[in-house]
Amino acid sequence: MNRLNTLLSLLSLSARRSITFDRGFEFNRWRDLRTGMGPKAWFCDPQAPWQKGSVENLKKRARRYLPRDTAIAALSDHAMAEISAQLNATPRRCLGYRTPAEAFAEELRQLDRS
Repeated sequence: MNRLNTLLSLLSLSARRSITFDRGFEFNRWRDLRTGMGPKAWFCDPQAPWQKGSVENLKKRARRYLPRDTAIAALSDHAMAEISAQLNATPRRCLGYRTPAEAFAEELRQLDRS
């Protein structure tokens, strides 16, 4: 959660209005989101895979870099940043073949205009 707090604090308040978690163990400290950070936390319902389709898609993509037996908490910030950069630089059909980084940057520009 410390890493998440750090990353979220880099975004404008309008870009961190809410955050949705799946029900994985890694989010058991969701209450540790920094007070005043802004986001409301939401959770997918159990046995409701349609609510977390993008999460499942990302997990499949991340497994290319992080096999199931990887101790994710032991990875360095640099290693996580490298993996994140790779994932965010891969064009996606669902984004009109833009990368997630491009789509996110466009969304931030739209938020800044409003």
